[in-house]
Amino acid sequence: MRRIRFYTSLWAMQPHDQTGVKLPFDQVCDMVAGAGYHGMAIDLGASDVAVAHAVRPHMQRVGLTPLIVAFPKTIESLDETLRMARDFGAPFVDVIGQVMPIALDDMVPVIETWMAMADRIGVPVQFETHRNCITNDLYVTLQLLDRVPGMRICADLSHYVVDREFWFPLSGRDLGLISRILQRSDSFQGRVASRQQIQLQLAFAQHQKWVNLFKGWWREGLASWRARNVSGDCIFVCELGPPEYAMTGPDGREMSNRWEEALLIKSWVQAIWDDLGGDG
Repeated sequence: MRRIRFYTSLWAMQPHDQTGVKLPFDQVCDMVAGAGYHGMAIDLGASDVAVAHAVRPHMQRVGLTPLIVAFPKTIESLDETLRMARDFGAPFVDVIGQVMPIALDDMVPVIETWMAMADRIGVPVQFETHRNCITNDLYVTLQLLDRVPGMRICADLSHYVVDREFWFPLSGRDLGLISRILQRSDSFQGRVASRQQIQLQLAFAQHQKWVNLFKGWWREGLASWRARNVSGDCIFVCELGPPEYAMTGPDGREMSNRWEEALLIKSWVQAIWDDLGGDG
């Protein structure tokens, strides 16, 4: 059976709206579970292991599955995170690798070592398309995918839109490069970017061309995932970050409600999934 499972992230919930108020973990988990999310990502770049252990019982109480996002600064340090993720029951570890050789030939053994480590410990890894990490550059990541056939991606395409400063409309060539990423993606993250901004307000009229672009990519990615998987869970993380990801006005307040926007993305992706055939 194929199912879609929606997650948000603890980072996105601290704070969760324009007020700047940080909610306690029990209220965060109640909100997330009550909105129909299946899990929550714990970002070890924005928090730490102590926070992960502190929020864990609240997630267990409401039935949220944890997803661990790792920022390993050495090759060896991923080992401990993988073991923690296995203990937590995470479906995989989302790796935003801080080991960043300059040469492609030096990157390949880093990826292969982390994959072998994950196989040994028994927790899958996916490498997120993200700035300031080993997958920072779209072109290099595509070369890594060619060199390491087993490498799987967690697709947050917002980073590549900003990093590449894609002109709109995108050329057929650039769309083809993104398609190559989506063909190797086993999970997805929901955020809409433009060539200058990492996180756009979804309702603004001037942003609709980017909203529609990302909707198309999510459809393409989910369709590709379904074609490659006859069973399993496809995880989609609705991750709208707090300032300075979220743009603010001169008063320092956010210009839109991220909680409501995340739920809107969730509804869009659910509709796409259902249109593609739904669960089953």
